[in-house]
Amino acid sequence: MDIAVLKEHQGKGLGKRIMREILKYIEANVPASGYVSLIADGQAQDLYVQFGFVHTAPRSVGMAYKRPNAASGMASA
Repeated sequence: MDIAVLKEHQGKGLGKRIMREILKYIEANVPASGYVSLIADGQAQDLYVQFGFVHTAPRSVGMAYKRPNAASGMASA
């Protein structure tokens, strides 16, 4: 799932509000032994650090898979 705040609404505390709700959900529903990860694009990592998330690189990296284009049989980047 992707969550983003539109550029024109950034800087108004909405990201922090969303993260507080996500953390409430994690604390209520994820076991203590659970592992929650996310991909931090751009400056979003600064927000996530405020909520206790830590960098995992270089021991782990985010990866993605895009299905090959059926018409060409080639993966597009």
